[in-house]
Amino acid sequence: MSADRYSRQILFRGIGARGQKRLAESKVVIVGCGATGSALSGLLARAGVGLIRIIDRDFVEASNLQRQSLFDEADAAESLPKAIAAGRKIAAFNSHVVVEARVEDVVPTNVESLLGGSDLVLDGTDNFETRYLINDYAVKFAIPWIYSAAVGSYGVTLNVIPAQTACLACVFPESPQGMVETCETSGILNSAVNLVASIAATEALKFLLAENAPVEAAGLSEVSSQARKSIRRTLLSFDLWTNERAEISAAKPRAGCRACVQREFIHLAGEGRPHITLCGRNSVQIHERQRPIDFEELDRRLAPHGPVRRNSFMLKFWYEPYEMTVFPDGRAIIKGTSDTAVARSLYARFIGS
Repeated sequence: MSADRYSRQILFRGIGARGQKRLAESKVVIVGCGATGSALSGLLARAGVGLIRIIDRDFVEASNLQRQSLFDEADAAESLPKAIAAGRKIAAFNSHVVVEARVEDVVPTNVESLLGGSDLVLDGTDNFETRYLINDYAVKFAIPWIYSAAVGSYGVTLNVIPAQTACLACVFPESPQGMVETCETSGILNSAVNLVASIAATEALKFLLAENAPVEAAGLSEVSSQARKSIRRTLLSFDLWTNERAEISAAKPRAGCRACVQREFIHLAGEGRPHITLCGRNSVQIHERQRPIDFEELDRRLAPHGPVRRNSFMLKFWYEPYEMTVFPDGRAIIKGTSDTAVARSLYARFIGS
């Protein structure tokens, strides 16, 4: 480790030389490398976190460049997978960091292999389906994780310490119903992304430094103690455009929480996921569980992105080379692909999840 590279960070009393060494020995997983995930990856790599596993199922597009800080026009022109592009960029500015790039979709059958062996999991996803899955895994195996989200000018983040703080299921017992705002339909400010990522990355450093230190490492024990005390135990949200800010205590698990208290991990078992099937040739059907859709509102949100046609029974939306048919109960058929991961990604982007 180059002391000069991290000299300004080592000067910070909350980290110091021993803390910097601890960061170099740490392993984190970042699930999703879009706006928030790419900002988190860049910040933690520059801070000297030793191993960063980046998991993402998507590829770089030109529309990403406004807010996704690890990518450039060449990445978009090549349609590089985001995890691969992120790994290359990190290697160019910090070759001391090991990046494990995984071009995969996190699902119940692979979640343990993808998230296992880490000190901390960070959320860079765009949907509650995956967040609940991360939460189930983290609570079951007692791995801390950080929830983060940003859309429009709004950002929100929550630290989860299993058995100590509230988990995601404590705060949001049920997934949001109906249509959910997404970056594709509501837009996003890159400043909102960078703020929520900066807060989450700072909390990540506290988590990593708060890991149990050897008794003989007195200096690190002091650093760990201070970091542990400073970890935020609230759900923090803010709107940069309206200057609104809110903070809700998440210091303790909620009585009766199905994950923390009852130890029922329905998302790990696949029960909380929409059923996905191949539907004829080059089509995928997503069976949502009674998710009411307002066609008029969805029409308004999708119109800037492609042609929309609707009646009282269905709404059709064309986003080349795909055609999406949405039904009033939330079910959708995506034509133009037989890849369920692509279909899930399109559904999350335009309908929300």
